[in-house]
Amino acid sequence: MSALLTSRQAEELHKSLIAYLSACNYPHAAQALRAELNLPETTFDAPTCKKYEGLLEKKWTSVVRLQKKIMDLESKASQLQHELDSATPTSLAARKNHDPSTWLPRAPARHTLQSHKNPVTCVAFHPVFSSLASGSEDCSIKIWDYELGELERTLKSHTKAVLDIDYGGPRGNTLLASCSSDLTIKLWDPADEYKNIRTLPGHDHSVSSVRFIPSGAAGAPLSGNLLASASRDKTIRIWDVTTGYCLRTLRGHADWVRALAPSPDGRWLLSISSDQSARMWDLGQPDSNALKQTFAAHDHVVECCAFAPASTYPHLAALAGLKKAPPASSSAEYLATGGREKVIRIFAINGICIKTLTGHDNWVRALVFHPGGKYLLSCADDKTIRCWDLAQEGKCVRVIEAGDHFVSCLRWAPSVWKDALPTSGDALQVVNGNGTAAKGKEDGGSKEVIRCLVACGSVDLNVRVFSA
Repeated sequence: MSALLTSRQAEELHKSLIAYLSACNYPHAAQALRAELNLPETTFDAPTCKKYEGLLEKKWTSVVRLQKKIMDLESKASQLQHELDSATPTSLAARKNHDPSTWLPRAPARHTLQSHKNPVTCVAFHPVFSSLASGSEDCSIKIWDYELGELERTLKSHTKAVLDIDYGGPRGNTLLASCSSDLTIKLWDPADEYKNIRTLPGHDHSVSSVRFIPSGAAGAPLSGNLLASASRDKTIRIWDVTTGYCLRTLRGHADWVRALAPSPDGRWLLSISSDQSARMWDLGQPDSNALKQTFAAHDHVVECCAFAPASTYPHLAALAGLKKAPPASSSAEYLATGGREKVIRIFAINGICIKTLTGHDNWVRALVFHPGGKYLLSCADDKTIRCWDLAQEGKCVRVIEAGDHFVSCLRWAPSVWKDALPTSGDALQVVNGNGTAAKGKEDGGSKEVIRCLVACGSVDLNVRVFSA
């Protein structure tokens, strides 16, 4: 015992034992212990004995309470571990290796980027370099190095709030496009220190969304020269960014067109509006025949949309009650929308809502499908990012506290496509820009390298980056 206790602790224990024996009317035992410990009455008199009388009981009951707390905490930890294991389909070893096909973001964020002076409205990843752009109601665009978590530069040209941004552009020359409440779209050249190379006027009201339209099949390494924009003037415009000309104007929405999402092959364009509908346009058809389908299951303003990648088809086909998934070559079989109803709706291409996901407590502001195909991510004004498992009928398997205010935007870093190389296994191991290994999926002579990298922006003025 002496090896476990300090001399002071041992003395306190001895006196507590003598006091306890005396109080319990065991005078002989108390006297024998006093003599054994050489504690005469001069050093351990009656008042001192009284002082130590209840100490042993207090210590004992405290130990019992602490043991109960420990048992409760161990039980809770076991329960949380069980939930974690059941929520993520990978084993512990796979999680440690950050299997990109099933990786999900987790709090806390790797970086919290602070510089904006007003709410952040949009974020976008550079398709190649470790750059992240963010736009804000402070009229500026900021370019960050998401590896270092540092601000690289601030772009100032818009005179009102920046509402959306997107990377893409002509072959061999990736551009950054931005749009604003000042009615303009601006093009910036990252290769020339983000010089503002062109301004596209034409909309009659706030321009709420811009998206470059990809060219060719999914996985094409470079984008085409077309840019789509949506506006509060109820129109969608298609621009040639090399000339600055507006090539066509799509009309059909009855109210503010809030967001756009092109299909991976660039043929289809999805739009959502304050008129409570989503619409899908066939860009291969003339304007009069471009409207392919209208999705009208929402009862409030629709805020966001996303086409489901082909990797989701097996899971979404099951939700739709199909025995066989559509072919991966089809670029627009399913889509998701979210809005002010606080729900997310998943549609089949025929306009039927096959699933409604409930869980958010406020407006749903952005949607991103996991490139691996198993999950859908959403952010909302309830300050969270939620992860929905499409293989478990859309069950919410993770809630991430992602801001101190409304979470307004969400992006997953675009995958990198590598030429297929001879490997000993089925998957190509590539080191991402964020320093994590990623498994590739073969697709037409190239391999998709999923980057475990997600960013969101918030009304709390911050941009947060989550990575493996």
